[in-house]
Formats: sequence, C-alpha cells, structure tokens
Amino acid sequence: MSVCVTLLALAAGASAQIVVGHAIDLSGPNGAIGRDYVAGITTYFDSVNVKGGINGKKIVYTVRDDRGVAAESARLASGLIQHDRVSYLLGAIGPESTQAILAAPAFADSRHVLFAPLTDSFAAPRGRVIFWRPSMERECQFILAYFDKLGLKKVGIVLQDTPQNRKTYEMVSEELRKRGMTLAGTVRVSANIDADARQLSGSGAKVVLMIADTIGASQFLKAFRKHDASTFVAGTSLINLATLSEIAGARATEWTVFSQVVPNPGSTASVLQSEHIDMMKKFRDEPVSAITLEGFAVAKTLVKVIQMEAAGKGGLQTIAASRTPIDIGGMTIQPSDRKSTMSEFVDIALFKRDGSLMY
Repeated sequence: MSVCVTLLALAAGASAQIVVGHAIDLSGPNGAIGRDYVAGITTYFDSVNVKGGINGKKIVYTVRDDRGVAAESARLASGLIQHDRVSYLLGAIGPESTQAILAAPAFADSRHVLFAPLTDSFAAPRGRVIFWRPSMERECQFILAYFDKLGLKKVGIVLQDTPQNRKTYEMVSEELRKRGMTLAGTVRVSANIDADARQLSGSGAKVVLMIADTIGASQFLKAFRKHDASTFVAGTSLINLATLSEIAGARATEWTVFSQVVPNPGSTASVLQSEHIDMMKKFRDEPVSAITLEGFAVAKTLVKVIQMEAAGKGGLQTIAASRTPIDIGGMTIQPSDRKSTMSEFVDIALFKRDGSLMY
C-alpha cells in the first residue's frame, strides 16, 4: 500500500509541473550568448513560479550544455524528450545545432515543436520549429536601410564562409542592388585576417557589414581598426557585444552599430523592459543585456502560449499558423511569414566612445 501511495504521489507531483527542456551552448564558442539567454529565461520562469506558477503548476526549467556541438545538441535534446519527458523544448544556437535536433529520431518521433532557437529562420517540415526572433534577412535589410538614409551607399562585406552565411551574403548583395547601393568589396574571414582588413580598408567602403560569428567579427574589427579608425562597421544581433569589446578593444568599437531584436534592455519605456530590469535585479546577480531581455521575452511568450493552450486555444503550431497576436507588455509578437517567425522587431544600437550603447 505504501508503495502505491508513493507512486501516486510521484505521479501527482509530476502532473503539477510544466517541464521546459533546453539544450544550448553554455561553455563553447557561443557560451556567453547561451548563458545570457538562459539567465533571461530563468528569470522570467522564476517570476512566474513565485506567484504560484501557471494554474498552480510550477515551471521546471531543465538546461543541458551542448558546448556548441551539433551532435551533442541532438543527443541532449533526445534525452530531454525521452528521459526528462519535457512538455516544451527550447532551441539551441546556430543552424547546425538546430538542424541536428530536428533530424534526431527522438524529436522526429515526438510531437514536439522546437521553440525559439537562436539562429536565422528557415523553412522546416510540418512546422516543427518556430522562430521567435526576426530573420537575418530582416536584420540586414534594417541595417542597410539605416545607412541608405544617411547617404552612405558604398558597402564592404566581411564573410565568414558557412552555408547559412553564404545565403545571407546573396540576400545582402541583392538588397544592395535593389537600393542602388554599391558593393565596394568582399573579404572572407581567414587566417590572414590583417591582409583581409587592409584590403577592405582600401576599397572605399563607407560601411562594412560583418556576416560572421562573434569571434570572427571581433578578430576582423581589431585588425580593421589598425587601418581605418572611423569607417562605420555593422553587425547583427547574434554577435556578443561584451566579447567583441573584450577581444577587439573598447576603442575599436567606436563607429560600430549592431542590429538588435529587442528594445533597449536598459530602458523602462515598456512593461516588458521594466519587468526585465526589476526581475533581473531580484533573481540574478548579473547585468542586463539584449540577450537576457530576449530570453525573458521568449519565456514570457511561451508562458502566454501555455495559458492559451490551457484555455483550449491550441498549441504552438496552431497559434503560429493562426497568426495570433500575443502582447508581452508593450511588444506584440505575431507570426508573420512562411518561416514561422514570431517577431519582426529590429532596432539599431550604436557603441559610444565610453563603450556604452545608444539605441
């Protein structure tokens, strides 16, 4: 009898939880991004749990470190599905890890939808992945429009050569043509990065767009500033700005701008921004960043979806397909294209001389 009672108690305890699983880079090449993302997600879930959870159910957030290795992402996500019995699965960093999870038999055989990976969006079979952040195409279009309005029409490109980056490069080249802007020159991130930087500095480019990861962008910027101290250099939101400053040096970040997929994390202009600052102070001992705010916003979106599911309004796929708008506190999330991208928000952050950001 006692065994039966114990089993029933365990079953009741499990049913009183909502388990969210996450395999993500915490110690590899994008570990700084992953840690910030997880910090923001954890903070919002903590803020929900201290108020009693969702309809009395506490959120259990189970995170595994994939070290930025795609095969490890797939293995850990499979374990979260098969052994941890997660209710929801959040996505990894980068297209390789995302594709590996989607291809894993445990995922393919499940009913899970991979939610909010930190990567550019792509078409996935049967809507098995939903991207929270806007596409890289949207970010690059926003950057080019920003400089086009300033009359800066000669653009150089730094390309870190990966399949996804090559697609972005082709899109940017076409966007330049449409806008009547000029591609002044292209260099690839290589072992001879100083020569690459010197070549691009002599191209006459008024703006240099980096299509590269954090390390590649940081190394290029450091080399480029030896030859050119004042040409604008631009990058996208998945470049970790703290790491960039550390590698390239604070002086090298002057005249650099970066697209951001959330509003200013240091501002209290909206409910979302204020909540994020207040809850990070309450639950964490680390500074806020654009990535902690993105994690916070992703977690808040997921909680809203769970509440909608409980009210019989469908799951992630249904809500995404119906383009249901979700207000997360001054920021409205709504699927808007065939790639199931939930947010279209993009802003620009400019590094100031003192190393701080101006939005």
